[in-house]
Amino acid sequence: MKHVPAPNLEAQLFGLSTLMQLVKRARHADSELELAFIMVNETHALVPYRQAVLWQHHEPKGGKVIALSGAALVERNAPFTLWLNRVFGRLDAVAIEAPQPVSASDLPNKLGEDWSEWLPAHALRVPLGSAKDRPLGCLLLAREQPWSDGERHLLQELADGYSHAWLSLQGRRRPLLRRLWRRRRLIQLGALAAVCLALALPVRLSALAPAQIVAFKPTIVRAPLDGVVARFLVDPNANVTAGQPLLDLDPRAIQNKLDVAGKELAVAEAEYRQAAQEAVFDDKSRAKLAILKGRMDQRQADVAYAQSLLNRIHVTASRAGLALYDDPNDWVGRPVTIGEKLLEIADPHQAEIEIWLPVADAITLKTGAEVEFFLDIAPSAPLQAKLRQASYEATVSPGNLLAYRLKATLEDPAQMPRIGLRGTAKIYGQRVTLFYYLARRPLAAARQFLGW
Repeated sequence: MKHVPAPNLEAQLFGLSTLMQLVKRARHADSELELAFIMVNETHALVPYRQAVLWQHHEPKGGKVIALSGAALVERNAPFTLWLNRVFGRLDAVAIEAPQPVSASDLPNKLGEDWSEWLPAHALRVPLGSAKDRPLGCLLLAREQPWSDGERHLLQELADGYSHAWLSLQGRRRPLLRRLWRRRRLIQLGALAAVCLALALPVRLSALAPAQIVAFKPTIVRAPLDGVVARFLVDPNANVTAGQPLLDLDPRAIQNKLDVAGKELAVAEAEYRQAAQEAVFDDKSRAKLAILKGRMDQRQADVAYAQSLLNRIHVTASRAGLALYDDPNDWVGRPVTIGEKLLEIADPHQAEIEIWLPVADAITLKTGAEVEFFLDIAPSAPLQAKLRQASYEATVSPGNLLAYRLKATLEDPAQMPRIGLRGTAKIYGQRVTLFYYLARRPLAAARQFLGW
């Protein structure tokens, strides 16, 4: 009669075979990420479970969840991950050397109350690495059924294989540098001295700020009187000649004043003529003749003034150059006051760099400091310039930031860019140590926060 193996023997042989295959796969893993995937997902071939979590221990305290079963990545800020971090932070305080069951009763009230929401009732904590020498972390397996002693023994053997594979992968990270750092005190002191010397190296202090190409000493065209812009006669950035009409103001308000003044002048002249005729025979009319003459002269002055205003509504260019202003549709119909800036007339061959240096990035600058201007359209070919002037006080920039206004002159007139181009300027200051260069902003923030 042929012998038939017992079912439990077959199960044991199958379990041992699966155990060997998992250990082999773990030892052939190419990275810690691949090993973590094997731990939380393929361990199911040895023992059934519903959820698996891999926790990595960090010295001196703490750790993090690095793998979840059925998930490609771990979302650090997910509620489940945050709850697991608190649970493992509590469990990690007690070191174990063999797999131990874990349930909601092993946790404080708040963590234990949330257990049923995230995990099944029965969990098994499997330690990885040596609890006394170098703990690596632990593997948490959870399911609805209790864990048997046989499953715990299999998982303990599997944990040894996982730990060996994990340690070997960690040993691949810069092994030579790590051995030198741990075993040779002289190398540590030399590295510290090299860092100190590097921090003492002199470097040039610099700052970055937004900048723009602007006209050099442009002619400002201002409103000659209070009125409303009727139309622009030239396009933006168009070439104009001296005396060329630029824009017209609305003449209707001034024309109405001129009409009223003309009628008042006609009335004053009629009254004066009538009084002059009556003055021949009437002494009283002769006495009023001087008053009426003064009133007529006043009305003539009003007419002349209104006529002069009407002649000034036509704004012309005082020099040749480019007419620099925004969209004319933004100006038409807009009321302006006398002296208000309407546009600029600039020489296209004379330009400079206008820089707005934020107060937080301000450094000590002197006239003639080097400036590199990186155009947005050509960032790989910086233009060289020299600092011409810097404002004494910070003002609000066009970007609504408190900043210092700087002007820099381009060194090469042959490479004069178009007015209006924007970019980033790098301003060089005095030489300082590398430590000051790196710690300047953090120290300033700490001083403001602590009130030094």
